[in-house]
Order: sequence, then structure tokens, then C-alpha cells
Amino acid sequence: MKDTKTNTKTYAKSGSHLIGGFVGGLTSAVVLQPLDLLKTRIQQQKSATILSTIKQLNGPLELWRGTLPSALRTSIGSALYLSSLNVLRTKVSDSKQRRGIDVIKSKSSSLPELNIYENLMTGAVARAMVGYVTMPITILKVRYESTMYHYTSIIQATRDIWMKEGVTGFFKGFGATCLRDAPYAGLYILLYEQTKTAIPSLLPQRSITYGSDGNYSIMTSTSINSSSAIIAASIATTITSPFDTIKTRMQLQPTKFRNSFQTLKYILTQESVLRIFSGLSMRLTRKAISAGIAWSIYEELIKYFTSDKLST
Repeated sequence: MKDTKTNTKTYAKSGSHLIGGFVGGLTSAVVLQPLDLLKTRIQQQKSATILSTIKQLNGPLELWRGTLPSALRTSIGSALYLSSLNVLRTKVSDSKQRRGIDVIKSKSSSLPELNIYENLMTGAVARAMVGYVTMPITILKVRYESTMYHYTSIIQATRDIWMKEGVTGFFKGFGATCLRDAPYAGLYILLYEQTKTAIPSLLPQRSITYGSDGNYSIMTSTSINSSSAIIAASIATTITSPFDTIKTRMQLQPTKFRNSFQTLKYILTQESVLRIFSGLSMRLTRKAISAGIAWSIYEELIKYFTSDKLST
């Protein structure tokens, strides 16, 4: 009876990962869309800067141009990714428990703690799968944000890509996207879990508060999780930034840039090494804040949905 109840709590509530991922992703997408738009426009022009890009805007509301496809991609992508990640991590955790290996949970999280390699692989595999599924939305988002395409609606953008490029047009730059997202996700999960364990040991004990269940309080766990997310996202974003530039160029100019290697070679020979990192400041800021918002919301919602109070 106890096993049945445990399985119900663990597996029947798997939908909570969809909800947590969706809410966290949607919130961060809407709040941080201006940074994403500026990043796209900086990457599309050789001499673009943050200041020159802002001056070209037709009013402050243009900063939220492309919010719909961005919100759809981030919320749906985040929901699918975190659900897939949970499935993979749970299977790995269950396999370890069947082999008699203890799986320890952090006091700031209800997620199982895996080792470095398990975190790296589960994060990368889950992101690669979800990235392929959501690629068409990513294409629409990037082109809608750019000044190179003057789309007035998502339907118009979809029809234009379909008529001119066919089905393959919705998957342009997937190779570069996968090379960016899979390593990013793997590195992020690895760094996030390691940082989440390290931060409590660095904090003064008087600043750490506990709940009635013996775990950290909401305030303490949110502070630890959001800080860990920001640190992990910053490092992973910087390392994978060149792939983001390549991906954006291929999606905006598919006839000029046909593959990742050719795009990289063009940027290095015709422009400069620094152009590989164009838009890094915007992406770094957005990714760090986005991770802090999305993962703190996700972690707390998961704890709520899987709590004993909700199960009774």
C-alpha cells in the first residue's frame, strides 16, 4: 500500500513538471523579451551595437515585438524539456536505487541528485529532443524579431517560409541550435546541481531557515535555487555563445549561410573573431535572469505539487 502511494505521488503528478515548466518559461519569456530582441538585431548586422539598435526602434513597445512566438517557444519548450528531463532523471534515479545506490535529495529541492555525468547527459539529451520539436517556433521567433523580415502576423510568417523554403525552412540552423542547446543544457544542469549543493555551505547558518518538514524554507530555497540558476546559466551561456551567433545567421539568411562550418568560416574570415560572441551581453543577461526566474518558480511548484499535504 505504501509503495502504491509513493508511486502515485511520484509518477501520477508528473504533470506538475509540465505546469511548472510552462509557468516559469512563460513568465521569463514575457519579462525578458526586450533582451532577446536586441540580441537578435545585434547579431544580424556587422556593425550593430546596443545603443545603435535601441536608437533604431520605433518606440519602446517594439522591444516586445515577437513576444507571442517567443512566449510560445519558451513556455512550451520549457514545459516539454523539464518534463522530459524529469522522466530521464527519474529513470536514472530509480535504476540506482534498484542497484542499492542511495539517492540524496537537496534540502532546497524535491528533485533527485545525480552525479556529474548523469546530470550532463540527461540535460543534453532532453534538450536535443525538445529542441527539434520546437524548432519551427524558434524560426518564426527569430525572423519575427529581425528587421530583415517585415512580417505582420505569425500566419503570414508561416505562409512565407512554407512557400519559399518548404518544410526544411522550419528547421534551418537546427545543427547549430543543437550544438548550442544540448551542451548548454548539459552544462547548465551539471553546474546548477553542483552550485545548489555548494551555496548552503558558504552561507552563514543564521541566514538559513527551515520549514516544518526539515527542508529549507521557501525563502531560503528560492534564494539558493535562483542564485544557482543564475551562476550556472552565466557560465553555460558564455561557453556556448558562438553557436548562438551561427544559428541566428543561418536562420535569418538561409540562402547565404547553408551550414554551421561555412557560417563560422565566413564570420572568422570576413568579419572578426569577436563577432562570434556578438549579442553575448544581451543573451548572458537574459539567460541568467530567465534561469533565475524560471527555475525558482519550477522548483517551488514541484515541491507544492508533490507535497504530502496535497497528496492527502
